[in-house]
Amino acid sequence: MLEGRLAGRTAIVTGAGAGLGRAEALALAGEGANVVVNDLGSAADTVAAEITEDGGSAIAVTGDVGHWPLGDSLVSAAADTFGGLDIVVNNAGVTRDAMLFNLTERQWDDVLRVHLKGHAAVSGAASRHWRAASKATGEPCYGRVINTASEAFLFGSAGQANYAAAKAGIVALTLATARGLGRYGVKANAICPRARTAMTENVFPGGPRDTGARGLDPLAPERVATFVTYLASPSAKDISGQVFVVYNDLVALMAAPKVEHTFTAADGAFSLAELDSRISGYFEDRLPEKTFAASEVSTLDNTGTG
Repeated sequence: MLEGRLAGRTAIVTGAGAGLGRAEALALAGEGANVVVNDLGSAADTVAAEITEDGGSAIAVTGDVGHWPLGDSLVSAAADTFGGLDIVVNNAGVTRDAMLFNLTERQWDDVLRVHLKGHAAVSGAASRHWRAASKATGEPCYGRVINTASEAFLFGSAGQANYAAAKAGIVALTLATARGLGRYGVKANAICPRARTAMTENVFPGGPRDTGARGLDPLAPERVATFVTYLASPSAKDISGQVFVVYNDLVALMAAPKVEHTFTAADGAFSLAELDSRISGYFEDRLPEKTFAASEVSTLDNTGTG
């Protein structure tokens, strides 16, 4: 077994056959974690073999995370092969981009099923494992959930209504996981990564660019994988229920939405006339781009958005 800050821990990484998931699986294994590598096809076996050839421990479990029972299969594989489960990295996803007026039911269902349902299926199975383990010992367990959201949910990306909605749901799921499982010792956080992968080839045009920082492209998946490994480690024991934007040399912690302004009815209940006089004027000179969207995140630097 490799030595490292995750030695003796076991992780599940979904969508780990390529791109960001592969980088995450390799990074976790590099710190000593046993890894259950999940993807749809033979790529999962390839990554698992790569880990074992480097001296680590890994198995491949193929299947679609949007198929609810696969969550239990992944957790059982971790427990049966490595004796337990400590870390879940929900990464699997697909894109079916379309403007809302062109969006089909199938495009909506495909994206919500893989992203949001897939996150819920694996997290739900892991939560049952951790709850039972904590109840059996009477002590908090070691549990880490790292979910993959996207800045698309912050911007409300116009051509990705399905993707943005799924990612917003993943953030809500992350908060519910952190609150619901905190008593059992589980920490849950979400990342919004920018990484150059096959899924984002139309988002980040051009090829990789070396920056001199370990020879890594600013959008190299390995940069995100390093932060995921950190969140999976004991060092992140006090971090839960948070959302981070991660790419290049940057980790940005997002703040929760806040109340901008309140309107209170003069007589205990609004009339249409009072709403008109009180609220319409407030928005009269408002810039069109000043909405609930966190558009200022796009100004962090010029590497693009994910």
